Amino acid sequence: MNLMQRSEYIETPKIVSDDQVKFYVENGYLVVPDLMAENEIEELRQDTITLAHGGYPCENRESFPEDVSDDEALQNILCIHQPHYISPVIEKYVKHSKICGILSQLTAAHLPYWDGSVKCMQSMLFVKPANFQGQAWHQDEIYIPTRDRSLIGAWIALDDATIENGCLWVIPGSHRSGYLYPQRAHNNPDEFDFAEESYGFDESGEVPVEVSTGTLVFFNGYLLHRSRKNRSQVYRRVLVNHYCNTWSLLPWRLKEGERPASADYRCVIPVAGTDPYAWKGYEPPPRSVGLRTCKAISDKAAEA
Repeated sequence: MNLMQRSEYIETPKIVSDDQVKFYVENGYLVVPDLMAENEIEELRQDTITLAHGGYPCENRESFPEDVSDDEALQNILCIHQPHYISPVIEKYVKHSKICGILSQLTAAHLPYWDGSVKCMQSMLFVKPANFQGQAWHQDEIYIPTRDRSLIGAWIALDDATIENGCLWVIPGSHRSGYLYPQRAHNNPDEFDFAEESYGFDESGEVPVEVSTGTLVFFNGYLLHRSRKNRSQVYRRVLVNHYCNTWSLLPWRLKEGERPASADYRCVIPVAGTDPYAWKGYEPPPRSVGLRTCKAISDKAAEA
């Protein structure tokens, strides 16, 4: 076995300027308007409907009867975790050339000698119908640890995201210290889903990230962010994929007998540059997805 065998190099375009890269490093997030074309957004919206209906083979979801409308199917979903495991459309957008080009400029821009290499480990498709809850303050690195603080989310707006329908809120610069804040129950299930909240910081500097359809928001895994309840009568659909530097071992979902110091999650997709750990091989994804719950879903179930 050649322990220095790398994956074939993936070329990506340079999209953002040096000033935009600097803004990301300093503030922990970057908004890139109009990156996605209308036909691409429509393809993702249609695939959201397919996923909501259970239109792909999936081990833990059954398809709805044919008489269930698209709106009825969508009205039951806050978020689908790992849709790229079963949807070739979502997988295609995980590897979207423009998105991955920006990732090759931002992901580990804080590290000297980084070569622009990036891998994906997660996708999340939010539907967030009217009156569905948001997520309380958190840092994504709490859930997906990296070795070098390179975790990054690429957040694709499939609808206009506004304060009314539950856009992102961020605290600019809150990623800089590399501190992971403790978490606790928030006791506000009408506003936020059931995930815990991070606490112990000054939130007075938070800003809303209102964006139009087709905009990309990139944000660092240590950036404090949240979203509120959808108080509008329209969806706030978003596809957010998570990536990190390929040179970073990924101690996520430890297997029996693994040590955190050497564990490396291998159900990943290289999307830019090269993967220096290609010699380890890649784990095939399971044919299953996860569903996030919230009070609105519980209330619907109780009414049924």
